[in-house]
Amino acid sequence: MNRSIVVGTAGHIDHGKSALVRALTGTDPDRLPEEKRRGITIDLGFADLQLGDLRLGFVDVPGHERFIKNMLAGAHGIDVVALVIAADEGVMPQTREHFDICRLLGVRQGLVVITKSDLVDPEMLPLVEDETKELVTGSFLESAPVVTVSSKTGAGLDQLKSTITEVASQVPPRSSDQVTRLPVDRVFSMKGFGAVVTGTLISGEIAEADELELLPLGIAVRVRGTQVHGKAVAKAESGQRTAVNLSGVDVSQIERGMVLAAPRRLRPTQIIDARVSVLPTASRALRSRARVRVHTGATEVLARVRVLDESGEIPIGQNGLAQLRLEAPVVALHNDHFVVRSYSPQETTAGGIVLHPFAVKHRGKDLSRTRRLLEQLTEPDRQRKFQAFVEFAGNGGTRLTDVAAATGWDDEVLEGVSAEARSESSSIDAGGVFLSAEIFKGYCDQVREELDRFHRREPLARGLLRETLREKVFAHAAPEVFTSVIAALESQKLLVSEKETVRASSHSVDLSEQDQGLRQKFEEAYNKAGVEAPSIEELMTQAGVALAQRAHARKVLQLLIDSGKIVRVQGDMLMDARALEGLKRKLQDYAATKEPDRLIDVAAFKELAGVSRKYAIPLLEYFDRARVTRRAGDKRVILKT
Repeated sequence: MNRSIVVGTAGHIDHGKSALVRALTGTDPDRLPEEKRRGITIDLGFADLQLGDLRLGFVDVPGHERFIKNMLAGAHGIDVVALVIAADEGVMPQTREHFDICRLLGVRQGLVVITKSDLVDPEMLPLVEDETKELVTGSFLESAPVVTVSSKTGAGLDQLKSTITEVASQVPPRSSDQVTRLPVDRVFSMKGFGAVVTGTLISGEIAEADELELLPLGIAVRVRGTQVHGKAVAKAESGQRTAVNLSGVDVSQIERGMVLAAPRRLRPTQIIDARVSVLPTASRALRSRARVRVHTGATEVLARVRVLDESGEIPIGQNGLAQLRLEAPVVALHNDHFVVRSYSPQETTAGGIVLHPFAVKHRGKDLSRTRRLLEQLTEPDRQRKFQAFVEFAGNGGTRLTDVAAATGWDDEVLEGVSAEARSESSSIDAGGVFLSAEIFKGYCDQVREELDRFHRREPLARGLLRETLREKVFAHAAPEVFTSVIAALESQKLLVSEKETVRASSHSVDLSEQDQGLRQKFEEAYNKAGVEAPSIEELMTQAGVALAQRAHARKVLQLLIDSGKIVRVQGDMLMDARALEGLKRKLQDYAATKEPDRLIDVAAFKELAGVSRKYAIPLLEYFDRARVTRRAGDKRVILKT
């Protein structure tokens, strides 16, 4: 089975990178007329080579300092770097800068190729090799093989192929637990096919007819076809240089740096928390408020820096935590590498790893907590990462879709880390919204405190309205959090949740002797009135309640309603429950005489109930709501019980 490896060239202008790719593959990576006319590489070039069961995709990058932006667009997806140094010139400025970029992007495998050996005397080669060893000392290339070649004569090419095979075989397999993602580094249109994009498939798979999303635009697209190394394939796999023919989007809408991704899984961002390393060769420290150029994936974006440390800077040769506030949206995931270049003059000064791609602007007093959680995100354990994302979300909590957008983890990984979090109780699953155990407990405590205050203030009230409680405590939380907190407190028998109200389980209404007497007066008045009950104000007058005491008296009356002895028919029209039940039986008896239609009109109801129209219409509407009757034109059908 073929394994795909992406090999990127790196090195100074005119050190023979394109000639080397051409000599190895037979393909000229310089495709632009201007490149051929000027004899220099301006933009990315591509070629491929089969070596045994290895399929090598070459990304040839420009070496001129003016085209570092283009070089970075192609460097993001390489597995192996071929650091090219011309024998007749040795290490040059862009040799160093390209090498620094590869280190900052996390490349871990590579080799050094000394080209143009035919242009120097043999005794010169050891000098170039010594200079090369000095450059790579202490880096991932320190023990890498060094191969001397001539693209013109072919000397050393066979050894180079053998060495590339050996180095490529040591590249670890790409992770298979992330969703599909392809940063676009080239876009063009083909007659009869439409828009075509190319890039290194960072993760996942792309097959014909797949539905994908073009970010950051959020455009839904469909795959019309895929090619790998110029040949049509049914499916492109992670690690392959891939061309994708798209429908659903016009070529004019696509730019280098956009990302093809699994639909509705990833999101663009403009604020990133990261660990940043400043190069020892940088001309200045990285300071807060500095305007810089950030290269991530195949895109470049301007950004402002905020160093997350009281000093406000990351010194030369040091690393630290910083926030990058981007001037345009990009797609960046946790653990993605990026490169920082100064705004002007443009030079590579730093690079780093994205820790939290959906950061918020941090307050100074929160920096200690922020640094602690960001350090936790640098740990390899996914469960610790998940917990950090949950804690970062604070009172609002986070959903698995949010973690998926931040990490690119596929469903299997998400299910695993969330299940482990539940079992360890490090995070609380509040109906799909994950909160830290501390935050969840805080919500529970706030609910109990709010209920205690309410019961002290309103001792005669049955309980606090659910909606009022939600607005007071859960205004900035998802509805699921409110529901889960109430359920948790109910399961602990700390509160009682009723239809519209919530009360502490310890709460009971203790009436004074005076209030007990008032309650008895109200109950007797409604019992005596039957279905021709007085209004509340009439009741208060009959009971001799002074105007100043009526608000309190209404709370006593509410206790009768809560007990079910008195029923609210409409507005302030209350009636004795037994009287209503008796009228309901009369309706059923009446219906038995009117089979099969079981109809009754207003006049017949007035006569049956012995009431005026003032009571008849509200009573009929009440029975409609209670499903005792159903309106049919100007009559009612008495429903069977």
